[in-house]
Amino acid sequence: MKQIQEHPIRTLMKSRIAILDGAMGTTIRTYGMKEADIRGERFKNSSKDLLNNGDLFSLTQPEMIGDIHRRFLEAGADIIETNTFGATSITQSEFFVEDPRERGGRKDPEFYQKVIEDKFLNDLAWEINEQSARQCRAWADRIGNATGRQRFVAGAIGPLTVSLSNSPDADDPGFRVVTFDQVLQAYKHEVRALIAGGVDTLLVETIFDSLNAKAALVAIREVFDEDGKELPIMISAAVGRGGETLISAQTTEAFWNAVKHVKPLSVGLNCSLGPDLMYPFLENLSEKADVAISCYPNAGLPNPLSPTGFDLGPEDMARYLSSFARGGLINIAGGCCGNTPEHIAAIADALKDAEPRSLDRIEAAA
Repeated sequence: MKQIQEHPIRTLMKSRIAILDGAMGTTIRTYGMKEADIRGERFKNSSKDLLNNGDLFSLTQPEMIGDIHRRFLEAGADIIETNTFGATSITQSEFFVEDPRERGGRKDPEFYQKVIEDKFLNDLAWEINEQSARQCRAWADRIGNATGRQRFVAGAIGPLTVSLSNSPDADDPGFRVVTFDQVLQAYKHEVRALIAGGVDTLLVETIFDSLNAKAALVAIREVFDEDGKELPIMISAAVGRGGETLISAQTTEAFWNAVKHVKPLSVGLNCSLGPDLMYPFLENLSEKADVAISCYPNAGLPNPLSPTGFDLGPEDMARYLSSFARGGLINIAGGCCGNTPEHIAAIADALKDAEPRSLDRIEAAA
């Protein structure tokens, strides 16, 4: 019988806590980019503001994006994420398609069917995903070769700007702006482009709507089956004060039960309200899940007076993540919104000698 080789990320997580990078959007803002910088020559005539479309910087300011990857890697990240949180045709349509609500209409499945079939949006989404993955790959390999320590690329798959679970119309609770199949098709396109760009794993992250996440996971499975190539899957949810996913309101245990059939490499929590309120929900997930646990919280709550826009500094995040490690809760640690390379450096240093949550014990129990 042919022995299945263990993935190198899993091997790493058995020896120590793996470090994930921080917030791309937060770090981009420290470079002082303006509207003209994100437009460049290529998008100079776009009719809508683009500055909040951070994924587009992978095409118009690739040197900056590469520099951010370098800084996170040099800070100690083992895994860096592609700059593709909103790189689907659905999310990109927010920046390139006229909103029908401005003329008294509404967004609905007919509107999003045109988005799914739009050549410009599909080509743009593919290019952002593939190029971002190649930029990550180049820097991960470069730093990995220079340090003798393998680094990995996670293809970031965000939650979208639409919900499959909820209606935006209080007078029509059955209404949905988009269909499951439309979301599925957008995600399949993204997944294929990330794989073409050379990612090591696919990360379905910041899940606030479990049905959107289900569409992403079905999309991944269909691409694997149709294209004959599989990669490890990482899954991470965002939760509210009660530990529930923000739109579909699943508890962490219910969320795990909804996704465990995928047999992910890891499952975890990210974003949310910051690390100070996350411990009991992370503890519950760690008790229930029989896979690696990841945690990369926001740096506290938003604070416009803070240099990063969030309350917690590097030493604060290091302290909180250290407490998660001492509790035996985590295999992967990093930061979401508000976490710069300096935050990740502090986390990496604080956890360098910390014991990871035991995966051998979980395997034995299974």
